[in-house]
Amino acid sequence: MAISSSSWELPLVAVCQVTSTPDKQQNFKTCAELVREAARSGACLAFLPEAFDFIARDPAETLQLSEPLDGNHLSQYTQLARECGLWLSLGGFHERGQDWEQTKKIYNCHVLLNSKGSVVATYRKTHLCDVEIPGQGPMHESNSTMPGPSLEAPVSTPAGKIGLAICYDMRFPELSLALAQAGAEILTYPSAFGSVTGPAHWEVLLRARAIETQCYVVAAAQCGRHHESRASYGHSMVVDPWGTVVARCSEGPGLCLARINLSYLRQIRQHLPVFQHRRPDLYGNLGHPLS
Repeated sequence: MAISSSSWELPLVAVCQVTSTPDKQQNFKTCAELVREAARSGACLAFLPEAFDFIARDPAETLQLSEPLDGNHLSQYTQLARECGLWLSLGGFHERGQDWEQTKKIYNCHVLLNSKGSVVATYRKTHLCDVEIPGQGPMHESNSTMPGPSLEAPVSTPAGKIGLAICYDMRFPELSLALAQAGAEILTYPSAFGSVTGPAHWEVLLRARAIETQCYVVAAAQCGRHHESRASYGHSMVVDPWGTVVARCSEGPGLCLARINLSYLRQIRQHLPVFQHRRPDLYGNLGHPLS
């Protein structure tokens, strides 16, 4: 399915792919170079993956390197957003929340900055990845991380209304349906997918979330080897509301660009009005509308 439109009239987004390590300053340097490249390309919004700030070797190092939202590390990104004049989706910041002193655990926090560097939304990951996949190594996110208490209502940006999620959240369609029912036009899944689940599930899950919600899906991903005990799948991509992959990063750090065509989105929703055809009388609201 296709729709014609003058491409220069459509908002451009950039999806950044990086290989984070425990070196926070080197990670910032890499991310900043990609964000500046996105700005030079004319993007209005750049997406960074989960754990853009760092990927530590173990839970103790994760806690040690974490910071509050008003710490020095995030302030570098607020300055970067102002310098470049574009919005930033910071896909998973290791946040010391207000309950840090009581819990000694952090939040996996998706932070959205506007082009003035102001925090306009935060979403704390609600589904924590506690899994053991043969050949990939165990992942016990809850050892260092608290689950977020709520979803965040979609946020208006120059590219459209964005619904915030993080990585493992993509396995729970109830979340994406709730965001779509609340008005989301773009769903974001910044991620650090593993080398076993990635080839099997990454693209098919992202395309499924796009098709069932009739939203654009933007997935910035970690790639490559972070340290001796962890590697990520990469394959950052943008999927349109028809389920077509319209942009994809190549191997290694870099970025890809995509136009967001909300007229096309509305056309799909008009021709295939699945949200009007839902039967909550039979199976309830699988994704309860956000208040």
